Amino acid sequence: MTAPEIPARKDVRPEDRWNLTKLFPDAAAWDRGLEDLKARIPRIAPFKGTLARSPESLRAALAFYRDYGILEERLGYYSHLRQTEDEGDSESRARDGRFMMAATEGQGEWSWLVPEIQRIPEDTLEDWLRREDFAEYRVFLRRLIRFKPHVLSEPEERLLALQAESAQTAQETFSVLTNVDIDFGQVDTPEGPRKLSQSTFASLLRHEDRDVRRRTFLQFYGAYEAHKTTLAQLYAGSCKLDKYRSQVRAFPSARAAALFPDDVSEVVYDNLVSSVSAGLPALHRYYALRKRVLGVPELRHYDVYVPLVPAAKARYTYDEAVEAVCAALAPLGTEYVDTLRAGLTGGWVDRYENKGKRSGAFSAGSFTGDPYILLNYKEDVLRDVFTLAHEGGHSMHSHYSARNNPFLQYGYTIFEAEVASTFNEQLLFDHLYRNADSRALKAYLVNTKVDDLLATLYRQTMFAEFERLTHAALEGGTPLTLDFLRGEYRKLLEKYFGPGMAFEEASDLEGLRIPHFYNAFYVYKYATGVSAATALARRVLDGGTAEREAYFAFLKSGGSRFPIESLKLAGVDMSTPGPVEAACTEFARLVDELEGLLA
Repeated sequence: MTAPEIPARKDVRPEDRWNLTKLFPDAAAWDRGLEDLKARIPRIAPFKGTLARSPESLRAALAFYRDYGILEERLGYYSHLRQTEDEGDSESRARDGRFMMAATEGQGEWSWLVPEIQRIPEDTLEDWLRREDFAEYRVFLRRLIRFKPHVLSEPEERLLALQAESAQTAQETFSVLTNVDIDFGQVDTPEGPRKLSQSTFASLLRHEDRDVRRRTFLQFYGAYEAHKTTLAQLYAGSCKLDKYRSQVRAFPSARAAALFPDDVSEVVYDNLVSSVSAGLPALHRYYALRKRVLGVPELRHYDVYVPLVPAAKARYTYDEAVEAVCAALAPLGTEYVDTLRAGLTGGWVDRYENKGKRSGAFSAGSFTGDPYILLNYKEDVLRDVFTLAHEGGHSMHSHYSARNNPFLQYGYTIFEAEVASTFNEQLLFDHLYRNADSRALKAYLVNTKVDDLLATLYRQTMFAEFERLTHAALEGGTPLTLDFLRGEYRKLLEKYFGPGMAFEEASDLEGLRIPHFYNAFYVYKYATGVSAATALARRVLDGGTAEREAYFAFLKSGGSRFPIESLKLAGVDMSTPGPVEAACTEFARLVDELEGLLA
């Protein structure tokens, strides 16, 4: 049977595209908007040196800064979204390039704003903040004041800004080396030869033929072995940069510096690692179940990603997927569901694959336009229904945040971002499981949820523990050599996978291939996010109006509170180990259920 041809962008039906007219009616209107932005740039400099004169002077500058930011965001979202429709379209690339040049010029002109605000005496600024006409700027300014102890003099800040581009060298070199320069070769499969790359590695490790998985794993890490010293030096260099930045800004450690913007205590990070460590027996039981179901004499590192249950035979048209998601989210009430349904069917979503379109999926919520969603939806892939629910959760979070906060405080943090999306997936799982018409479908759903929770809770916590260990070692005077990095990562592999796993000699090279490690102390947010979402989903499903309204208070809070406080509004306290422990307990329950379904 011949696969359907992928259409060109011009052949995609209008009803299957997103409607970007809330950003700009057309490209000509966008051009006029860009000229408007450029015309505002020369008007920035006259505000410099005026902020401390009076509350009216500061408020006038902030109002101009706000309006400039709203226009800049509209322009940036429009150009970015148009480019993702067809990555090869030269007109879209040129448009995005024009925007970036103007935005960069504007950022340079605004570089004085924050330091000048921070030089206003705190007592004076606090008096001004009590004024009613500063209400929409209060959160923005208080967050700037909080950073004051870690801000340097204007010449020193300029020096730091000038080295920002060169500071990306380790990360960019890692990306080029692993995505471009390293040739991983190809792998012979029963379906024919497959080119081995960063993207195909994951799919080939899910191949049902064990020999394909084995050869894929050894060949992939064989390429890493050939560049192991360079990769170790790149990661060590990135950690040294983290250490340098934290010392320059007077933080006690790189981790403290990374957690400071979200006002997250290091205790939260440590609670995550200790709680997940206590929950490892359930993970080890799952790997033992894998070994039995796969029927292998020993479980190898290349056996842990292949699904235990064949993909369920389920087909959902896009409209049917929308209805399934809306039915699952009924506990959130008619306003939420009706808004989401209207958006998913009325212009928020770019639905299907076309030539040149960006792969994967994302949600892009802005202050002015709709919270747009890019999909590459396929009717015969059940996972895509979960993707729709996930991105819909992001978009509804953006919808409520933008409509309940002023511009300068509507954006929520990454710490909170994965909560609303994963929450929706939890409710969809519950709905599909309750309505599953076969044991096979139930087994597939549970297996999928187990693997998702494993990847998000346990694996990301293992990565977080490695980051904590490497930075603490460096800050304590231990050089991050290749042997040190491999040795410590192997200890973590043995801890998390348990005694039943047989590792390859190259297994510990995995620690040198994680891109997120170049954005230090980021991965823990995935684990805390899924823990919060698991707790909140159960709270809403088992609760009533009060629990639902508490969840809405979180969605509406935007950036008005720090993430720990906004999640407390919803009814979950991430400063305690409780939510993570509950997520580990839920994982153990799912493993028990899967074992029963596969018996």
